[in-house]
Amino acid sequence: MTEELSRRSALASRHTALGSGLEDWNGMGTAWTYDTDPNDEHDAVRDRAGMFDMSPLKKVFVRGPDARAVLDHLTTRDLKKVTPGKAAYLCVLTDQGGIADDAIVSNNGGDEWMIVHGSGDTMALLEASAEGRDVEVQFTDDLHDLSVQGPAALDILNAHSDINLGTLAYFEHAPATLFGHACRISRTGYSGERGYEIFADGSVITEIWDKLAAAGVMPCSFTALDKVRIEAGLLFYGYDMTEDNTPWEVGLDFTISTTKADFRGKAALMAAKGNEKVNNISIDIDHPDLVEGGETLMMDGENVGVINSPCYSRRMGKSLALAHVQPGLPVGTCLSVAGDALSTTAKIVAGPVYDPEKSRTRS
Repeated sequence: MTEELSRRSALASRHTALGSGLEDWNGMGTAWTYDTDPNDEHDAVRDRAGMFDMSPLKKVFVRGPDARAVLDHLTTRDLKKVTPGKAAYLCVLTDQGGIADDAIVSNNGGDEWMIVHGSGDTMALLEASAEGRDVEVQFTDDLHDLSVQGPAALDILNAHSDINLGTLAYFEHAPATLFGHACRISRTGYSGERGYEIFADGSVITEIWDKLAAAGVMPCSFTALDKVRIEAGLLFYGYDMTEDNTPWEVGLDFTISTTKADFRGKAALMAAKGNEKVNNISIDIDHPDLVEGGETLMMDGENVGVINSPCYSRRMGKSLALAHVQPGLPVGTCLSVAGDALSTTAKIVAGPVYDPEKSRTRS
């Protein structure tokens, strides 16, 4: 791991043993590849179960009488509806209504909340929202996030848990003991499959990892994560959405509680509705492999968009990508793809490409 990285997962030794070079994401050494084939890792998630170390996500506890009010100001959801044991996916906006980050907020009960976010400006904006309020904000890297995803995830975890995870609905969570270790298990994920995230301290996460591997859960790299999340139409901050985008433009309007009295960026966001400059879409590229990303999308000789997140799905036999295009281009539209060493075509397809009804995630 390079000297510039300021954060370290307790699972780093497990990643290096599997061939990872611990590449940087969000300041932490991250397993972008293993010695195993990412296509096989992809298969494991879709056919049985795979696990990802999602600890590079930042975990922040918000505690105190004003905790909900602070998070309500920070985020786009009405958190009155997020009762203890529930969670919500949402956006954090700039004052100008652009997306500063995306996150999941969980209500742990007893005036304790947790927000898990990626590489955006959530922490600085959270501290600004907390100023002058009766609240404690605590970032912790000791809490790790191990995501177990796939159709067998429930049975494997339930065999070693002290609670029945089958009773957890989508976006519910509960304290639990797993393989004898205290943790919190959340029915969330980033794969398009039914899955669970295990939040546990660094002192026990390696044993949980080892026990899951022994139970047949395959360690999976971020290269495999890209495959499953792009198939499922799930966005990655910094690629598929940035401060230059509003939620209206990237299909995240479902995260906006328009009737909530106020939140950062609300006025600008509402003023921007109907003035979208781009739309986020899925495309099927006529190419036998992964494209690089950043390719220009053309129609009738005019630049109409750009490829943001590409992947090659061996399972589907398709070169896929998430892209931004000018508004108004319907499903079925054919586009030209132009890159440094690539000239081909692509078609706009309905997303998500995998399990469009999201029945596997929500079952």
